[in-house]
Amino acid sequence: MNGMTDRQQSAPVYEALREYREKRIVPFDVPGHKQGRGNALLRDFLGAQALAVDVNSMKPLDNLAHPTGVIKEAEELAAEAFGAASAFFMVGGTTASVQAMIMATCRSGDKLILPRNIHRSVTGALILAGVQPVYISPGIHPRLGIPLGMDTAEVVAAMDAHPDAAAVFVNNPTYYGVCSDIKAITEAAHARGMLVLADEAHGTHLYFGEGLPLSAMAAGADLAAVSVHKTGGSLTQSSLLLAAETVSSDYLRVVINLTQTTSASYLLLSSLDIARRNLAVNGKEHFAYVMELADYARREIHALGGYYAFSTEIAGGKDVFDFDPTKLSIHTLDIGLAGVEVYDILRDEYGIQIEFGDIGNILAILSLGDNHYSIERLVSALSEIKRRYQKDKAGMLDHEYIPPVVDLSPREAFYAPARQVRLAEGEGLISAEFIMCYPPGIPILAPGERITGEVLEYIAYAKGKGSLLTGPRDLTLDTIQVVEA
Repeated sequence: MNGMTDRQQSAPVYEALREYREKRIVPFDVPGHKQGRGNALLRDFLGAQALAVDVNSMKPLDNLAHPTGVIKEAEELAAEAFGAASAFFMVGGTTASVQAMIMATCRSGDKLILPRNIHRSVTGALILAGVQPVYISPGIHPRLGIPLGMDTAEVVAAMDAHPDAAAVFVNNPTYYGVCSDIKAITEAAHARGMLVLADEAHGTHLYFGEGLPLSAMAAGADLAAVSVHKTGGSLTQSSLLLAAETVSSDYLRVVINLTQTTSASYLLLSSLDIARRNLAVNGKEHFAYVMELADYARREIHALGGYYAFSTEIAGGKDVFDFDPTKLSIHTLDIGLAGVEVYDILRDEYGIQIEFGDIGNILAILSLGDNHYSIERLVSALSEIKRRYQKDKAGMLDHEYIPPVVDLSPREAFYAPARQVRLAEGEGLISAEFIMCYPPGIPILAPGERITGEVLEYIAYAKGKGSLLTGPRDLTLDTIQVVEA
């Protein structure tokens, strides 16, 4: 083994927690369940071993807000494994990572060039930081109707039109697996004195697999938010924020500590540590297997007819520079069913839970935890669904993205005086809140955007098909807050 691999065999947080548990320390600190003894039902449900290491910060276990011991060592190992100058363990999900990297690089009033098909966490950061978005509309695939990546030429044109922009934000990849040319965008941004921020919520595996799109750090980006829990094997809500040498790690931690909890979960921290070790040691083989499994699934699904499990063949255009073949995205409109309808049938009738279903597609997340048997169950269920439910697709919506009409910045609209109106009567008004299908969490409507007839039609259609629409104060979605004229 080389020196890096030898170092990556270590897992400092995990090792310190194991030692803590073996010492049978008597706890007179929080949490109050006292290693599970104070809550038998919780202990029996989650397990005594897990609750024994659900502990608070203490000297032997370090402190996430000011790491000098095992957490510092674990973060240094993560930086090495991911090819970054520094790495930060995040326990508020990649939402916290995204918000920290925007707040650390953009001041109030600064411009940020970014695609409109962003996760809601990005728009939330714009509100928190008072940043002005300069949106790039993604392309729309003519058959699939999905939003794609950013055309590099359009990004460069936006940079030249807004030379005072602080940074450029890139999805790498999108939820569907689409990648922009992040290396070319990064080079163009750096030549103009702008930073590059990457949302890699769905890109942990890009750092370890072969034959996959380029990772943000390898492309020279300045910051990247990575959801290790999505495809890297850590616990839900655990994330990494990666930084290049171009960003002050000391300042970045100060910004992170503005919003990150002072009571970090050691279950999440140890899961990040253990997942990093596994990725560094076994990641190459791990993701080769996942790619083989995804290819096998596509062949089986295409043999059914009616479904289209798209992959790298859609790459090569100006707004699909590359594609992540581990994403098992399946177009369903040709059998006359919206993706969300197939999603519901799979769960309710076949006991299969996939990641999401939208207007025209479903997405199944594959990992080392899957196998050929689970793929066969999915394929068999899709075959039955086609046989039982296929219908004419006439009259179905065929696109996922609606270009926004932006009248105010997200922050201006969010904090502006607002009034409540019936959603159906809101056409022409400016929204003061979000509406989105979740997942994938890309706003259909964000604060500051005009409510158009097309938006209302899409919302009604998605609601009728069974999509989970989230964001507004009114959980029934009958009303919406609009900016007071």
